[in-house]
Amino acid sequence: MVKLTKEQIYKRLNNEEDAKACKEIDESACKEVPGNFITLLLSQLFSKFADALLNPKVTLPWLMHSLNVPGSFIAWLVPIRESGSLLPQLAIADVIRKLSVRKWVWVIGAIAQSICILAMVGVAFVLEGKQAGFAILGLLILFSLARGFNSVAAKDVLGKVIPKKQRGNISGLAASIAGLATLTFGLLMWFFSQQKEQNTVLIALVLGAIMWIVAAFFYSRINEYKGATDGGKNGLLHAFTKLKLLYQDKQFAHFVVTRAFLLCSALSAPFYIILASRQSFEFSLLATFIAVSGLASLVSAPIWGRLSDLSSQRVLVLSAMLVTLNGLTVFVIATWFNHLLSAWWLLPTLYFLLSVAHQGVRLGRKTYLVDMAQGNKRTDYVAVSNTVIGVLLLLLGSIGLLESFLSTAELILLYSLLGFCGAISALFLPKIE
Repeated sequence: MVKLTKEQIYKRLNNEEDAKACKEIDESACKEVPGNFITLLLSQLFSKFADALLNPKVTLPWLMHSLNVPGSFIAWLVPIRESGSLLPQLAIADVIRKLSVRKWVWVIGAIAQSICILAMVGVAFVLEGKQAGFAILGLLILFSLARGFNSVAAKDVLGKVIPKKQRGNISGLAASIAGLATLTFGLLMWFFSQQKEQNTVLIALVLGAIMWIVAAFFYSRINEYKGATDGGKNGLLHAFTKLKLLYQDKQFAHFVVTRAFLLCSALSAPFYIILASRQSFEFSLLATFIAVSGLASLVSAPIWGRLSDLSSQRVLVLSAMLVTLNGLTVFVIATWFNHLLSAWWLLPTLYFLLSVAHQGVRLGRKTYLVDMAQGNKRTDYVAVSNTVIGVLLLLLGSIGLLESFLSTAELILLYSLLGFCGAISALFLPKIE
């Protein structure tokens, strides 16, 4: 059996020209790139699989439903999960900025997320109703705070150890492999859909907790050189002065506006699930959407990743247009051809296309942001953009409260129009490759 070295694996995963390049990272880090690429790939693989298993749009609603938690609690899952990790990032960045080696921040954050997931499993055994709802939301807040540390540290470490032109590729490969694992798990859930649904969801959560521990182990093996630090200033007050980047740096401000519009891909997803659940609330439906989400990552993430390295700006335009066209299609079918929604394959197919678009949005914006700056400036960009997006996420998420006045299809249409605005905004973003 032929054994491949880490250098050979690295070259096979990157094209020859990119594998030889060592662009925009420290010279001392160049020789470590092959090993770091593989280690980071493995860590991202397990963390992305864990994310898929603790999905606030799919898995957690089903857990709450099985515990008889009121629907008002379920409506808060996505806003808390997303904004909870984004809002405190100015303060988080102020802490991280003082560290020359930042991988351990990510490792601790991953372990904390694992503990929160296991605590949710414990809640399922001892609480139900409103008590379970409050407990799960409280743990989700802690989970999201830990995730905030991961978010800032991850982009710093990626920018320090992986050269430009390879950053989108590594994220795309990890998302694709994790997609395969998610697809497999979804299919297994579908085959065992006759089992008690709560037990299957709890198994998914325990597996997710284990995946975070494995991801932390691999991340701890990254060879990260010491980078720039920036400490000794007036802590949090100094951190908030970084908000001036929004009016001092026009390119960065343009990116933040574009990213705000592109929140539509995440915020519209639960309404696809709501439409489907009105046709059928069988547990096999949950398995179908998990499998479809995994399939979307498997087939699209490597393509989006490669395209992001070529032009992350174009990826943002294409993925935003796909969100828009998909949302318009759902609106037309639900409004004038409602009988078609009963076809078992239609909504999962449309959710698949939305998931493909969401992968493009995620990989495009991450690659664009990491490539836009270096060192502590990158840390500031990540923290400021995520904090602003966290606030906007709560505001845009409140659109869902309009469900009392608008139909689900009309809400999806509203989000798709935001996607169109995002596509127009991304079209005028400067190219940075």
